[in-house]
Amino acid sequence: SMRAYVEKKLERISRHFDHVIDVHCVLTVEKLRQKAEATLHVRGNSIHADATEENMYTAIDLLADKLDRSVLKHKEKKADKHAAEARKAREGNGTE
Repeated sequence: SMRAYVEKKLERISRHFDHVIDVHCVLTVEKLRQKAEATLHVRGNSIHADATEENMYTAIDLLADKLDRSVLKHKEKKADKHAAEARKAREGNGTE
């Protein structure tokens, strides 16, 4: 079924980032356009992506790729922030 296909595709995101709280996915058909959109709730943020294609399976694949890139970007930002905080703390301790 379509639901199983979406779950299988979005499963890969939870392998990259295990802090996913909730996923809301909407699949719509507008004339000849198939649209897949999803909002991913992660701790402290929401990530939204959408994709429109002629084929729903292609739209879901594209959506999964977009979400995956966004989640990795979010993860990198979070890691950079923690690294900066740790560096700042170390520098603060070294000057006292």
